[in-house]
Amino acid sequence: MMLRRQALAIGSVLLTALTLGGWTLFKQKGFLQKEHGPLLLSARDDADGKHYAVGYRLDGKQVFATQVGQRCHDIINHPTLPIALFVARRPGTESYLIDLRDGALLQTITSHANRHFYGHAVIHKSGDWLYATENDTSDPGRGLLGVYKFEGERLVHSGEISTHGIGPHQVSWMPDGETLVVANGGIRTEAESRVEMNLNAMAPSLVLMHRDGTLISKETLGQQMNSVRHMGIASDGTILTGQQFMGPSQERSELLAIKRPGQPFVAFPVADEQLQAMGHYTASVAVHSELRLVALTAPRGNRFFIWNMDSGELRLDGPLPDCAGVGAVADGFVVTSGQGRCRFYDCRQKELLAKPLELPAGLWDNHLHLI
Repeated sequence: MMLRRQALAIGSVLLTALTLGGWTLFKQKGFLQKEHGPLLLSARDDADGKHYAVGYRLDGKQVFATQVGQRCHDIINHPTLPIALFVARRPGTESYLIDLRDGALLQTITSHANRHFYGHAVIHKSGDWLYATENDTSDPGRGLLGVYKFEGERLVHSGEISTHGIGPHQVSWMPDGETLVVANGGIRTEAESRVEMNLNAMAPSLVLMHRDGTLISKETLGQQMNSVRHMGIASDGTILTGQQFMGPSQERSELLAIKRPGQPFVAFPVADEQLQAMGHYTASVAVHSELRLVALTAPRGNRFFIWNMDSGELRLDGPLPDCAGVGAVADGFVVTSGQGRCRFYDCRQKELLAKPLELPAGLWDNHLHLI
């Protein structure tokens, strides 16, 4: 442990970060050299139901596969150190700090009493603070951001702030790196449960707030049973959100929404044909700022979609069994699948090209993170 701490301390001084198209590449031999391409991080199960935190190159090379005690959801990497947090899936109580070079488990972060994780977190650009969406189970549904401070390679709980809503799911940074945006799902749940308790009184919202917890804005889509869950943020501050509709199956629901800078939070123009194909459920949202595209996975409908975020033009409506996580890379998007092959979609030309990736097929969780 002492050797690891010394190595990380030295690494924190020697590492230099380069930002290329939204990726952070660490100049450290043997970790993320440019010629190796992006590192894909995700949660994955095996055929026996065991849970893993995994890292793969897009050519199929496994960097690590670390068995963990609870199923994970989203992943967030540190801006300067080769470590990442694999966040527990709701209502998990354990998240895992992993060394990205060899998959070593550095720390298991356990949620405080009467709290559980909601699957998402962000790390401040300084590398000093982490904010994780959490549920207050003593006052079920009261949304919180657990605040944690990095002390070397360890996270220490420092406090919590309100998300100004119920059932927060994803939290992200606006481009200024100081303003937080929270997708409050609006669904009340209790400890160790995924059972929705307030479907007739849901209160989903999109919240912008300062890092100290001060509310900037709180908006809704006007559909009480339409849970705001996941987000993609463009470099110009445009927010795209994916929803999960909890109401009657015959009702129309707005499953993709947009908030442009200085404008209200409204439905994105999605045709009825695509809305019906989603089965009232979306999983993961990704934005490609350079190509001005937004991608969305709909695993219950086994469909993957891409739109131009400015014109609203549908660029792709394609079948993909149990499509799960999606992330932007230089020329398009990478998509994982819970049942089938992972794919890369080249979006540089008018006709999008899909290519299967040499990654393990199936059993991927709903999110991926690319470095």
